[in-house]
Amino acid sequence: MTDEIIRVNDSYYILATSTRVDDRRRVLKHGDTFAVFDRYGDIENVGPPEFGVYHHDTRFLSRCGFRLGSYRPLLLSSTVKEDNALMTVDLTNPDVAQPNSIVVPRGTLHVFRSKLVWDGTCYDHLRIHNYGRLPIVLSLVFELEADFADLFEVRGMDRPRRGTLRPPRIDGNVLEFGYDGLDGRTRRTRITCNPAPTQLASREVRYDIHLAPSAAAEFELAIRCEANGASPPVSVRPIGYRAAMARIATTFETTRATEPEVVTSNAQFNDWVNRSLADLHLLRTETPAGVYPYAGIPWFCTPFGRDGIITALECLWFDPTIARGVLSFLAATQADHDNPEQDAQPGKILHEARAGEMAELQEVPFGRYYGSVDATPLFVMLAGAYYARTGDTEFCRTIWPNVMRALAWIDRYGDTDGDGFVEYARRNPQGLVQQGWKDSVDSVFHADGTLADGPIALCEVQGYVYAAKLAAAELADALGETPSVAADLRAQATALRDAFQHHFWCEDLGTYALALDGAKRLCRVRTSNPGHCLYAGIATTERARLTTATLMEEPTFSGWGVRTVAATEARYNPMSYHNGSVWPHDNALIAGGFARYGLYREAARVLSGLFEASRWFDLHRLPELFCGFHRRAGESPTLYPVSCAPQAWASGAVLLLLQACLGFEVSGTSGGGSLLVSDSFLPPFLREVQVRGLRIGQNSVDVSFTRRGDMVDVLTNGGRTVVQTSETR
Repeated sequence: MTDEIIRVNDSYYILATSTRVDDRRRVLKHGDTFAVFDRYGDIENVGPPEFGVYHHDTRFLSRCGFRLGSYRPLLLSSTVKEDNALMTVDLTNPDVAQPNSIVVPRGTLHVFRSKLVWDGTCYDHLRIHNYGRLPIVLSLVFELEADFADLFEVRGMDRPRRGTLRPPRIDGNVLEFGYDGLDGRTRRTRITCNPAPTQLASREVRYDIHLAPSAAAEFELAIRCEANGASPPVSVRPIGYRAAMARIATTFETTRATEPEVVTSNAQFNDWVNRSLADLHLLRTETPAGVYPYAGIPWFCTPFGRDGIITALECLWFDPTIARGVLSFLAATQADHDNPEQDAQPGKILHEARAGEMAELQEVPFGRYYGSVDATPLFVMLAGAYYARTGDTEFCRTIWPNVMRALAWIDRYGDTDGDGFVEYARRNPQGLVQQGWKDSVDSVFHADGTLADGPIALCEVQGYVYAAKLAAAELADALGETPSVAADLRAQATALRDAFQHHFWCEDLGTYALALDGAKRLCRVRTSNPGHCLYAGIATTERARLTTATLMEEPTFSGWGVRTVAATEARYNPMSYHNGSVWPHDNALIAGGFARYGLYREAARVLSGLFEASRWFDLHRLPELFCGFHRRAGESPTLYPVSCAPQAWASGAVLLLLQACLGFEVSGTSGGGSLLVSDSFLPPFLREVQVRGLRIGQNSVDVSFTRRGDMVDVLTNGGRTVVQTSETR
């Protein structure tokens, strides 16, 4: 089924599709290079527009079609390995005529195609085996093109003019495509063929082969992305497929050796956990300021402030090094001056950074863009949470000035009218209209569907600010600041909580309002946003329970997860980006909020819904979002065709969901730490959960949770504790 995309201003409305996830893309990534293929390992002109090999937001290869002579091979199977290092494809031949009029029967040849990305190079490796009883003569053909389209062009933006494509150049066994950009950079795609091909043309590589019975042959293309001024600099010669594969394996093993292991009694749940962890490894990228989880592929393979922070919070108990990298990067890129074109103000935390030609030329404002209202308080929240998890006083002292500048931004620039709430309004006409996590232009509205005018004060942002001030107070105490600093921050948090209860609560809705508009009118609609208020802790206990009940009612809970907007609201559309869809990270934060108020059973319902959804998705990979149609027996969730997969905060969701159900907190100090289990609830599909090698301070601990009737046994390195579930309290 063909997906229809209708663009209205800067919103995308995607019609539902019956296409199975199997029929969609395969993704590989390393560093600032990623590739999107179809199941054959091809990049075809007839496929989705995002197919290609990309480097720094530019498509360096726009076509790579493989043929057996003039025929496309038949697909047997296709997958990406569990560690995301390698894409493997099994192909065979259709009936193929030979020069002597003999037909090679279908299924005589086996073509094993494997692909990987390493250090700016995409490797395409073929091994072809003749299982027939006669020799076979045929051609292997690769059809290649490079359009050097900016990622925003691929997404559908028109450009009045572009740079110049160079004529393809052939040098021995190397085919080179080139592009002279308007930004003064020359970008090149160098395709090295090994062995040397029979024929190398401007857009075609051809091998004429003769395979005896039972014989096999191997071929390799190394597709190198090179850009003047790219950082870090790239070498000219690729290292080769096998060497690259060995380095990927070593890197993966080194990373996994430092992480805990999560094993459960449910094999399919283990598959979801393992794929999520592999996706997090895939998206982690070395930057000059530290390792950062890029947001998602294909549209957001770059640092995003909000996404990185939330991913780090989801993973904090499991691997606090992610949080340290995020904090380091965002501290290094924190705004230090006022720039309306970037929506930047002193102390504000980055929204996103781009390195493509259109960003360089400011055709889009996202080269370094600060149009997020929530990234700044979230940064402070993460700093406090990182300290609580690790006790890393030395590092936190280095970013304390950044925390103070972020707090100053909240008070001076975040609260534009002095009413005590943080609000936003864009200053660059090309920038984002809505600057919360739901940044579609139509995501903030009133009960009658009328769009809200700014400045907008979102409910969850007030929760983030509340939590940020409490986190900063704890940090101030830990770092030996004057006691009045922490006391003032706690007093500010208390005042904000009181004002929030007074202005945002809607008794008739049983939840908090989505937002206050510029005229201080409430946006009285039921949305998922108040779930974030529970996560931040700004809700009162009674109102947290009422909000939870509203979120888990049928209009909001689809059966797969909590919808962004309840089905009873005027702008509800289960196929929209932010007005009725289901987002895994949103649900993880909501479940974390439920657990904060002791509602573990409700957290387990959210975990159960998303686990059931993961069973339908290819590779057990939860996408960025999926459609919010109500769950129907025996049917899969409905895909949202242009969602990113993998997406960092969707990948991290399972870790926060597990923590919410298991009810534990990890805290560390320079000399040690503790694991506190307050309560646990294991859903029926999980009899046991084991976490092995959980690092606490300088030590590690093994902990297991086992459901026994209405109780959960918690065993820690031989010590045994019995914890009641929320059912029996």
